Amino acid sequence: MKKRYWNIILEEMMEAGVHFGHGTRKWNPKMSPYISAKRKGIHITNLIRTARFFSEACDLVFDAASRGKQFLIVGTKKKAADSVARAAIRARCHYVNKKWLGGMLTNWYTTETRLHKFRDLRTQQKTGRLNCFPKRDAAILKRQLAHLETYLGGIKYMTGLPDIVIIVDQQEEYTALLECITLEIPTICLIDTNSDPDLADISIPANDDAIASIRLILNKLVFAICEGRSSYIRNS
Repeated sequence: MKKRYWNIILEEMMEAGVHFGHGTRKWNPKMSPYISAKRKGIHITNLIRTARFFSEACDLVFDAASRGKQFLIVGTKKKAADSVARAAIRARCHYVNKKWLGGMLTNWYTTETRLHKFRDLRTQQKTGRLNCFPKRDAAILKRQLAHLETYLGGIKYMTGLPDIVIIVDQQEEYTALLECITLEIPTICLIDTNSDPDLADISIPANDDAIASIRLILNKLVFAICEGRSSYIRNS
């Protein structure tokens, strides 16, 4: 895989608070190689190491996108939800930003059935057919549609398992990560100082609580995906 320059600037990461970890009492000893200091009771992440893994992640998604691969971005914390949706839409990726439904990937047959139901209800709503049902039945179907939109809206166009999954906050999305590991789907995870760096294929040591940190990392990854997609289109 050819190395590329992704304009990953240490000062920019510091301004976004990427280096701030959790309190020193709440940490995973496996993160020791990625921590450079302790300050006022919190661990400080080594941004030079972060930049290295960050660059590797950008190289990976660029290469995958240039081969037409599909991505899923997962981040369900309130702080991350909007950034996840915006980044995914910009790069034409699938996303989950409300709640991870257990078995979403490992029980793909059930998920696919729900997606078919979702698409059918959306079509009925757009064509006005929902209003042709009796009021009580129409109300039930509209509630079903709203529920499916909330939890499956970001994957409504997904027709199969993703090729790469990007996870914002490994601890929060642990169930999603385990499903990816079970299915051997490559993962890129933002990991704070309380995480296990050995679980993801590429772990990016970073503050996974601050909106600015999440947004900065997603924006760089999305830029790399978009560049890869452009390369794919040019070579098709």
